[in-house]
Amino acid sequence: MDAVAVGANQPRQFYRGGAAIARFRGTADAAGPEDWVASTTSRFGDADAGLSRLPDGRLLRDAIAADPVPWLGPGHVAAFGDDTALLVKLLDAGQRLPVHHHPSDAFAAAHLDCRHGKTEAWVVIGTEGPDPVVYLGFREDVPPGVVERWVSEQDSAAMLAALNRFPVSPGDTVFVPAGTPHAIGAGVFIVELQQPTDFSITLEWRGFLPDADAGHLGLGYAAALRGLDRSARDVAPLVRATRGSVRTSVALFDAVADPYFRADRLHVSGHVDLDPSFAVLIVLEGTGSLGPVALRRGSTVVVPHGADAPVLTGDLVAVRCRPPVRS
Repeated sequence: MDAVAVGANQPRQFYRGGAAIARFRGTADAAGPEDWVASTTSRFGDADAGLSRLPDGRLLRDAIAADPVPWLGPGHVAAFGDDTALLVKLLDAGQRLPVHHHPSDAFAAAHLDCRHGKTEAWVVIGTEGPDPVVYLGFREDVPPGVVERWVSEQDSAAMLAALNRFPVSPGDTVFVPAGTPHAIGAGVFIVELQQPTDFSITLEWRGFLPDADAGHLGLGYAAALRGLDRSARDVAPLVRATRGSVRTSVALFDAVADPYFRADRLHVSGHVDLDPSFAVLIVLEGTGSLGPVALRRGSTVVVPHGADAPVLTGDLVAVRCRPPVRS
């Protein structure tokens, strides 16, 4: 098997953005604010939207299901079956995203009949505008009745004021545990790694979604808010500045992310041998190749576990995203 270049895959979203993705990929069409890279995950409520296709026209999901061991490796298949256990996106926030949170594995299993919740992480690869910021976790403990009132009254100012707010720049990474309230500010362009679901509970729906019913996954807010972490969050352990590190392989997250996904930034000058693993590769800078696949800035590639002697060659910088460490 060989690595395979995959094209843009931009299902419709409710918020503005996409110009940074178009520039990154070198296209003229700002088709939308999210590009689901090598995705085997569909949008919530739409079984077809969000799925990636291979150059031969097959859905990547179907190709993996037909022959999972060469794609994913025997150990991964033993733990997860033909589930990649990973979703990778390019996300360009053309406006501030609403305050929202995602279910944990336990909440998803109990209420959504799904093995995976949606812990996620962000690798900042670009920023624009005077104030590129993100919001993560409450600064102080918040009683449940207060959150319910904010959601009922759609008090956006109170929600944002209650969150930790901090600036970000390229090279920063942010780990976002399930249940943690968060929002991404306008002008922040990221590679997002996450568990392979489209589960979002949107606390701040007015001005973003058509109505309140679109924000709670059909559960009703009374139930959906039970998965929200209302405790004070120290964000320092969740944020890393990695821009200054230029080792051949730079781990982008601490071990706390390993049960959900892994990522490293590869700095290639000459060649780098890749260990066998299913992976999604996103080229940030430079040119080179991976087997028969020519690489340049904006290239996105899916790498099977059984890829024949995967060697990155050239002068380039890339983010390699991989599934969780098997438990």
